[in-house]
Amino acid sequence: MNEFCECTVIHQEIVEKIKKTFPSDETIFHLAELFKVFGDSSRMKILCALMQGELCVCDLSCIIESTPSATSHQLRILKQAKLVKYQKRGKVVYYSLDDNHVKEIYEKGLNHVEEI
Repeated sequence: MNEFCECTVIHQEIVEKIKKTFPSDETIFHLAELFKVFGDSSRMKILCALMQGELCVCDLSCIIESTPSATSHQLRILKQAKLVKYQKRGKVVYYSLDDNHVKEIYEKGLNHVEEI
């Protein structure tokens, strides 16, 4: 069975309708970049841990079994993607999820993976 369409008829009305709903190329690019950030298991572990509440780098490092340096690097990427935020209190920097959307994205992905 061939999985490619063998017809030469283009359903112009459907194509035009769908193209009108498409986000801009710039928006699609940013969405793809966001999902790339989710493509690393260390970053996913960090997000999972931060769903429990704010944590410092040392605690996160212990939880994800990584070095503080490597954890900081991953947090920097998550921060640039606006998935985590931080707050400095005294000499300690605490990280947390940037907003509830991050938790929703994580949970939706986890639900999908668990169904497979």
